[in-house]
Amino acid sequence: MEFGAVLQTNPPASRTVHLAKLAEQYGFSHVWTFDSHLLWQEPYVIYSQILAETRKVKVGPFVTNPATRDWTVTASVFATLNEMYGNRTVVGIGRGDSAVRVTNGKPTTLKELRESIHVIRELGNSREVEYNGSTLRFPWSVGSELEVWVAAYGPLALKLTGEVGDGFILQLADIDIAKWMIATVRDAAEKAGRDPDSITFCVAAPMYIGDSSDPATLAHMRDQCRWFGGMVGNHVADIVAKYGTSGAVPQALTDYIAGREGYDYNSHGKTGNDHVDFVPDEIVDRFCIIGTAEEHIRKLEELKAIGVDQFAGYLQHDNKEETLRVYGETVIPALSDRYVAKS
Repeated sequence: MEFGAVLQTNPPASRTVHLAKLAEQYGFSHVWTFDSHLLWQEPYVIYSQILAETRKVKVGPFVTNPATRDWTVTASVFATLNEMYGNRTVVGIGRGDSAVRVTNGKPTTLKELRESIHVIRELGNSREVEYNGSTLRFPWSVGSELEVWVAAYGPLALKLTGEVGDGFILQLADIDIAKWMIATVRDAAEKAGRDPDSITFCVAAPMYIGDSSDPATLAHMRDQCRWFGGMVGNHVADIVAKYGTSGAVPQALTDYIAGREGYDYNSHGKTGNDHVDFVPDEIVDRFCIIGTAEEHIRKLEELKAIGVDQFAGYLQHDNKEETLRVYGETVIPALSDRYVAKS
């Protein structure tokens, strides 16, 4: 299993770069960032600095979308970074959430998402592509390698992921839901004539190291991660509006948003978000990974057993450095494919 660290590009940018460097030092293979240019600093600029000050980690958005960024510009950014620093980039993409909703926009259609994935991947891999009636290619790009991983929740988006995605990003760490979604993506890949094993399966959730046996510490960890249930709830609300509360998606994914009343994107992804009171402790525990290193390892072993290739941990809380340290010294060695246990 590989590990990613998911950062917000809050100022100062040097702090984001610092955390990215720590992540690499502690054995993380990927450094991801949110991509909402109005809510946080521009991540594509910061990627260049992260790559300049690290040696191996790959960087990418978690996730971008086809609406707020021109597809050819996105491809050009990552092809350029690959030329400058080696092939150390990856694109996570979805229909659009905070980046579009904060401007009163709407997520793109699945058709647009599918088309954007094709255009970004072909150009980002130094190949030509048909786009808006023209044949395009970066004449300066040679040997660039760029994977496109798709973030999805709903049945049709999961189907699209299996048909065209290089990877699947699932933003929650509930074992039962993850098992259902991974199986759905794999099934779609098989029906499309693809090898399901060629898809990288990435589960993302807040990771917080602390002593869960202490009630006060446990309550604090939950409160620090409760924002995540609200973020996931935005996507689930869209699914419920389209499919209802039964049949198309697991009931476990839809029940908890019954008390949801609106959402303020100015508090998106922030600890202390005052729009997430509807998220119960049970959902925090199921969707996130909190507690001691041993508790993290147990849950990650379950995720690995159902086919998860990478765990990407969100660090939007007050214990960033310590969580990275414990992961580097204890959790990652226990789960890494490169780790060989002592006899």
